[in-house]
Amino acid sequence: MIPFSEALRVWLKIGCIGFGGPAGQIALMHRILVDEKKWVEEERYLHALNFCMLLPGPEAQKLATYVGWLLHGVRGGLAAGILFVLPGAFVMLAFSLLYVLGQGVPAVDGALFGIKAAVLVIVVEALIRIGRRSLKSRLLLGLAGLAYVGIFFFDLPFPLIVAAAAAVGFVVAKTSPGLLGLKAAPTGAAPPAPGRWRQAAQATAIGLVLWWAPIILVVATLGPSHVLADIGAFFSKLAVVSFGGAYALLAYMAQQAVETYGWMSAPEMVDGLGLAETLPGPLIKVTQFVGFLGAYRDAEPFSPLLAGILGSALTTWVTFTPPMLLIFAGAPFVEQLRSNQRLSGALAAITAAVVGVILNLTIWFVLHVLFAQIAEVRAGPLRWYEFDPLSIDLKAAALALVAALLAFRLHRGLVEMVLIMAALGIVVRLAT
Repeated sequence: MIPFSEALRVWLKIGCIGFGGPAGQIALMHRILVDEKKWVEEERYLHALNFCMLLPGPEAQKLATYVGWLLHGVRGGLAAGILFVLPGAFVMLAFSLLYVLGQGVPAVDGALFGIKAAVLVIVVEALIRIGRRSLKSRLLLGLAGLAYVGIFFFDLPFPLIVAAAAAVGFVVAKTSPGLLGLKAAPTGAAPPAPGRWRQAAQATAIGLVLWWAPIILVVATLGPSHVLADIGAFFSKLAVVSFGGAYALLAYMAQQAVETYGWMSAPEMVDGLGLAETLPGPLIKVTQFVGFLGAYRDAEPFSPLLAGILGSALTTWVTFTPPMLLIFAGAPFVEQLRSNQRLSGALAAITAAVVGVILNLTIWFVLHVLFAQIAEVRAGPLRWYEFDPLSIDLKAAALALVAALLAFRLHRGLVEMVLIMAALGIVVRLAT
């Protein structure tokens, strides 16, 4: 028996030192939970990871929630999932406050200028890493290309791309799993857990009430057109299509936050990703930064700071509650899901499409960080970006090259690279 108090300390520790995005956090939990504590066997840990990959939301948080559930039931899952998010959420809130209060301060502006250059390299690294892992066949490569064309040139919504890719993978996996790079489905799965449907129904009912209660309260007290109502509804929708992590969502989120809702500018979206990359916790907490700025700038009837805090809290709630709901509802079915070839095919196709979406995000970031004059052009169903090559920011380009050298040649860690680029950005700003 593992004392619950000891588990609480471990989950808090993981939440406080969980740097490096999902890959780093999953490796950290493996070292602590499997190698050091020996609370979970290697096979079961990997099995849990495969299960979590089938569901939307941040993989590392879902994995922590599931392992917590294995160890101590519902209270263990709640403790693990909440403590995994909470430390990073508080730090992100503090940096969001510093961001709005420190604008105009040369040191703060310089640090953000350097971080923008680091973000370009970070996104390129993610594109290469996920592409190598995911594009195992020509069909998957084709799905990635179609996803890129669909979102970049036809402005198709991200949820539609996810749904289409899932449908293709689901159908192809039955007859030709090799086209999706799938191996034979595992055999000998454990028998169905007793009472699993009742447990799933209870978890779903309770989770839905908890998820939507704050949004209903906002609509009832402030009206359906208030910015907090928009934030709650938008990020709730985003949470259920968040396959592939924060990188996959950023282009769609940026389009909505910048062009549709007017919550922030494109360079501010890059700043938000830079902060999320540097701080502990799931990378998808960049949504918290967006929610903070959106509410801060449309604060009535609250003060800007209070509205920003409320927007940050609501965004965090609707971003991380749905994945935990899915874990509690799906945990009794985990063995059967593991051997479901069609679900594995849908996941493989979605991951391939995510590569195309991240390529779109990479180009979007490069244009908005390096060039001052960018225009969106439409002709019928087509959409593309025009830019003036003479408007290139040479200082930003130089910093981006330094960041690329640090990442690809010197192989520096992510946090170290961001800190170095922030320092260089301060030097550049103060010297000019």
